Amino acid sequence: MAVSPSALGKVIEVFERNFRDRGELGASVSVWWQGTELLSHGHGWCEREMQREWTERTLVPVYSATKVPAAATLLMALESRGLDEETPVAEVWPGFPVKGAGFHHLLSHQCGLPVLDHKAHVLEHDSVVEAIESQIPAWALGDGHGYHPRTFGALVEEPVRRLTGMPLGECWRKFIAEPLGLDFWIGLPESEWPRVARLYPGKAGKDDLADAFYKQLTTSGTFTRRAFSSPRGLHAIHEMNESRAWAAGLPALGGITTASALAKFYQAAIGSIRSPMSPSVLHALATLRSSAEDRVLLRPTAFTCGAQRDPLDPSGRKLRHIYGPSVSAFGHPGAGGSHGFGDPETGVSFAYVMNQMDLSVMPGLKCVEMVEALFSEM
Repeated sequence: MAVSPSALGKVIEVFERNFRDRGELGASVSVWWQGTELLSHGHGWCEREMQREWTERTLVPVYSATKVPAAATLLMALESRGLDEETPVAEVWPGFPVKGAGFHHLLSHQCGLPVLDHKAHVLEHDSVVEAIESQIPAWALGDGHGYHPRTFGALVEEPVRRLTGMPLGECWRKFIAEPLGLDFWIGLPESEWPRVARLYPGKAGKDDLADAFYKQLTTSGTFTRRAFSSPRGLHAIHEMNESRAWAAGLPALGGITTASALAKFYQAAIGSIRSPMSPSVLHALATLRSSAEDRVLLRPTAFTCGAQRDPLDPSGRKLRHIYGPSVSAFGHPGAGGSHGFGDPETGVSFAYVMNQMDLSVMPGLKCVEMVEALFSEM
């Protein structure tokens, strides 16, 4: 079923309402359907001082929306060596501390390594790898999952380096981003720095303060707080506005992109455009691997090899609709509200990026209402 012009109009209505009523500063939204970009809209300002107007080409950090492109890069690196997501991690990374884990366990947050007991800085890859190798997993393999917000970066980076001899961000550009013409970077070159918008932190609302996750996140020593602090460094928003963060190429949280590029990636990920990613890689990205109460996010979550899906209740109905109505849709949000996903059933992909952040761990009303509008007539 096609995306109707009136549905796209409703998306724009929500987008514009965000600026009037919800404190939006600068933002972009993109919608693709079966190989064609139907909507690409950008508006606002790159900074509060209104020095640079926000356009469709404005780049902005998208935090964990980087994770699916990073996972796709690892899956392609494995395939280039005749391996796949079922391969034991130790076959590529002998020092990996979770015995019996396959790459599908690693990519679906099942390995129990979201917290590091040994301190390491996020910008020091070798130190983070050493901390991972010495870490006792927080739970046994096969005993559920817990989101790895920051350690995920080194967990995918190290195998890619061992498989290809290149940093993950370089592989991403060479094997996926450049063939697709994506303005999406995991390690931003200096030539693109002037295009990056400035991020602004969100403020806690009543719903945030009442949320169990937020309470744990803001309480010293909790497992959730430790997960979002491991490895240390680049916690403050102002640090993510620095060029060293843009250039670092961090696969868990360092991606910088436009909405159009993020949505186009998901067109490739659902097979709606010709893609350098093989059918087996696309299958791994889309196929559910674990669905459970998340030990870190403290709510039900569902993971494929690198992506999220909306979790289901026992009767098979969605508990959330972050990815639209289809049970097979998959993607990943980023801290502050950025979001991207693809829906294999309809051929639709969607992305939203912004610089005025929210605090909720999942996309907020600014984004969710656009998703609802997009599928309102399908």
